[in-house]
Amino acid sequence: MKSFSEISWLDFPQKQINKIKEDILTKGKNYILQIDENEFIEYLVEKYRLEPLNILFNTESVSEPKKATERLTNHWGETYNAEVFNFTVTYQFTGSSELFHVVPNPRTYSSYEISVRNQYVSFSFSIYKQDVEEFKKRKSEVYDQAFNNLDRVNNNLQEISNSYEQNVKSLFFYEKNKYKEENSFFIAINVNVNKDTTSVFTAPTIIKKIIPQPKVSKKSEFSSEPIMSTLMYDDILKVIYDLGKSMEKKPSTYQNKDEESLRDQILLFLETRYDGTTATGETFNRGGKTDIILKYANDNSNLFVAECKVWHGNVEFLKAISQLFDRYLTWRDSKVSLILFVTNKDFSNVLNTIKTEVKTHPYFIKENGTRGESSFSYIFRLPQDENKNVFLEIIAFHYDK
Repeated sequence: MKSFSEISWLDFPQKQINKIKEDILTKGKNYILQIDENEFIEYLVEKYRLEPLNILFNTESVSEPKKATERLTNHWGETYNAEVFNFTVTYQFTGSSELFHVVPNPRTYSSYEISVRNQYVSFSFSIYKQDVEEFKKRKSEVYDQAFNNLDRVNNNLQEISNSYEQNVKSLFFYEKNKYKEENSFFIAINVNVNKDTTSVFTAPTIIKKIIPQPKVSKKSEFSSEPIMSTLMYDDILKVIYDLGKSMEKKPSTYQNKDEESLRDQILLFLETRYDGTTATGETFNRGGKTDIILKYANDNSNLFVAECKVWHGNVEFLKAISQLFDRYLTWRDSKVSLILFVTNKDFSNVLNTIKTEVKTHPYFIKENGTRGESSFSYIFRLPQDENKNVFLEIIAFHYDK
């Protein structure tokens, strides 16, 4: 497929709405009138939610080149045989793959043939000599052509994200009210209508992707280090984010609970989710005890480290990042999270403060996208090694009751 060149953004949102509407209609009248409204709306929201695209550049994989011979013509008109090297470059990505098809508005007239499969995207190109600089130059040119419109698509998506859930609710209630009016009309003209039943349909369960498990690299000559894939990291963060949002809706799950009690709620879900791992709290690592560590069971190596804090303003927020990096992280810790429990009423103001103040931290390198309204991705560096990048996810939950 040609990247960002198939479906106009002017048409794409309506296509999504039509999919949701069709899903509602295929369930039928009895189902829609008897289903638990909140459960079914939540199901629709999750099923059709679009997540922004993010190419994980550090997952780049270059295939061994395929060599071929091509017949070329020089500037004198003479033909000759030339050896050509064909490369395929692959990256992992996060987000909704269907966005690769969308032509953003506005856009640049830049596109390239790409292949998208599962959560991997790749492109191919050729060079005519074994030259490192030529390879880097051509790869960079193709990357820019292929993904030049990625940020523009994400910007378009952001424009409609705030109204997305409300639109899903409106679609559901529009169709449900039509069925109610239809039944009222039938009753008024003495048409038999199926009697209400006490049974309530259960909303379908979203089929989750297979949970990625940690693997051991076989590339190391003398030792094998455990590797947590980006997909597993994404899954861990989604588990934490979904759990925290669920708790926001049920104040009884967080009222009068301190950091340790809230942390234990998260540990409960992580402990049994991944084969070959152990999840522990208040575990000693480097210079102190951190709140959550997910370890590889075979050799007790770290896979994921997280710290939990109640929000006490931007000064304490920056101190919490420093504490995580200065005291708890070793050189081999590369996937971490800071989880914030916010009791302030003005949650939006806190989120804006997080996004502004995080950039002032001395270990900050760059933003790395967002996973939700209150889950932000960043690349930081280790204090003891400025060339060692660390994925930091800052997740905030609103527990104000």
